[in-house]
Amino acid sequence: MPTESPYLPPATQPVRGVVWAIHLALPLIGLWLLLARPQLNIEWHHNPSHFWMIITVAGINVVLGTLISEASRRRQDARLFLVSMVFLASAGFFFLHGLATPQVILPTGSVGFDLGQQVGLTIAAGFAAASALSLGERAAAAVLAYQHLIRGVLFGFMILWGLASLIDGLTPLSRPPLREYSPLVAWGALPGLGLYVVSAVMMFMLHRRRPSAMLISLITAYALLAESMVAGMSQLNWHLTWWLWHVLLTFAFVFVAYSAYIEFRREGSSAGLFDSVALSATVARIQRQYDEVLEELVEHVRRGEPLAATRLSGKFRLNEGQAAVLDRAGAALASERELSERLAAMVYVSAQTRVGLPETELLAGALERVRQAFGDVRIGLVSGGRTHIGSREYAFDGDAPVRHGELLAFPLTVKGRLAGALEVPVGRTAQDEALAATLAGQLSISLENARLYQELDTLFRQYMSPDVAQALLADPTQAALGGQLKELTALFADLKGFTTFSERVTPGEIVEMLNRYHTAAVPCILDNGGTIVQFVGDAMLALFNAPASQQDHARAACRAALAMQRAAAEVAEEAARNRVDKVEWPMFRVGVNTGPALVGNIGSPRLRGFNAMGDCVNVAARLQSLAEPGTVVIGETTLRQLGRGTKATPLGKLSLKGKEERVAAYVLAALE
Repeated sequence: MPTESPYLPPATQPVRGVVWAIHLALPLIGLWLLLARPQLNIEWHHNPSHFWMIITVAGINVVLGTLISEASRRRQDARLFLVSMVFLASAGFFFLHGLATPQVILPTGSVGFDLGQQVGLTIAAGFAAASALSLGERAAAAVLAYQHLIRGVLFGFMILWGLASLIDGLTPLSRPPLREYSPLVAWGALPGLGLYVVSAVMMFMLHRRRPSAMLISLITAYALLAESMVAGMSQLNWHLTWWLWHVLLTFAFVFVAYSAYIEFRREGSSAGLFDSVALSATVARIQRQYDEVLEELVEHVRRGEPLAATRLSGKFRLNEGQAAVLDRAGAALASERELSERLAAMVYVSAQTRVGLPETELLAGALERVRQAFGDVRIGLVSGGRTHIGSREYAFDGDAPVRHGELLAFPLTVKGRLAGALEVPVGRTAQDEALAATLAGQLSISLENARLYQELDTLFRQYMSPDVAQALLADPTQAALGGQLKELTALFADLKGFTTFSERVTPGEIVEMLNRYHTAAVPCILDNGGTIVQFVGDAMLALFNAPASQQDHARAACRAALAMQRAAAEVAEEAARNRVDKVEWPMFRVGVNTGPALVGNIGSPRLRGFNAMGDCVNVAARLQSLAEPGTVVIGETTLRQLGRGTKATPLGKLSLKGKEERVAAYVLAALE
């Protein structure tokens, strides 16, 4: 698979990088050309131009140094302080260099005039190199602690240099300018040159980790200052090479000033102009502040409160336009969040309609969630043909809502008939009313589904085992024809003497007897986790471990069988006490067997039923037919799973119909 190209900051993208390199190379090419062709390196001596150029550059540096110094104070950042010293040191010595221009204070200038710019640039280079370092917490704290002392020493040195250079005859620096090339002056520029190169490289490495237009401007400025020192090494005063390094100085600081101006125009504030230059710890602290403000903004939006843009604008020095935009953004966010909350509430209502959830529980849960998004919402259901919510009665004409003061009521319908009313506060916009109408429609659907599920659940549970009914309601695909092989315990029961009884009583008495027996027996099956799959006359088949899984299904089946016999005995005794026709009621006999069987839906595509087929089930039926009335006969596999504490009487090996091999059987008396 093709891999993505790595991200490159703007200065390192191929095209921009080449253009940037050409711009830095052109001044050096021009310097080489002027030195290689002396006839081109003409002399132009114009004192006013020199003076105003230097004073302008010094003024730009003072403004930049002050801005960065203020950013350093506000952010408490050592790197910003050191960068500000680069500009302030340059500004001070440029100003002194400008004052030493011939015919301004001194008639011919001075040695300080020749050396001042190199000394100032070298001092500034030291600050530049220090600013490019990754200062640790202790080092940064030390720089900030001594910042006033550092400024004082610098300003004191500049004052002494100015006095020594401008007071005639005071020091060697006030002597007339040098007339000949001085190797000492040329080589004295090398430390500053090296420091600028190192500073530019280190700042570039920082830019790769944290791309920033302001960092690019500083890198460019440091590179141009290094080139200006190279150009100044020629010492050809007033020639084009001499003017070249003045132009490079101007470009270096004007470039930074222009970048700051563009950033100010883009952001509309000076608060964060130099944040990208700050130390990593400062950037992390600023990010934490932004995160806190974002959390505050989100919290205001969540609570529906105003954003307090005035306080935030004071904290982050935002202008009036930005504060207004923040207010509008907050209003838009609040509206969007409100809409999202209401849509989420409707999705929640839709998701709550499920099998087995009572109507009252559905409405209570829906109201709790909906009120978080729509406010004080209330629901009233039809009672006695009327719809009341509190003391208010509502009558609806079709689907149209009814307004009651500051409340709006929407009809809730089930199967096209009025079922209740939804009452919501009147919204601010037409969209609010539309959302409330949609909510009423969703609640109507959920209410209708809940009632339908309840009806189906009640109907299914009356005609099939609860486990089967629950499974079909939850997943109708389980009604597909087919089955799976599964170990289970089958329980067969029928009434011994049912035929004789039926011949001697009326059909109504037969039905009454069956219903009373089954009413007593069915709870014994269901309470022990069994599934009743069919009633056939007086007979009943129940399965354990199908379809719902049971860990100890053999014991559960036997426990249900014994409970059935006890319940049936009580029914028979009660019938004997109450009957007058002297006809004896039949008694249950039960067979239980454990083994594998095919379990699933058996029948046709149009009519089917849940059942189990296999030798296990057949044996249970045969054991039941051999049992005496009132007893439970179990197979050997069932007995093995019951374990100790089982009281059972062996019947020996029995010959069962349809079985070639004899089957061991036992009469179960009790379980621990």
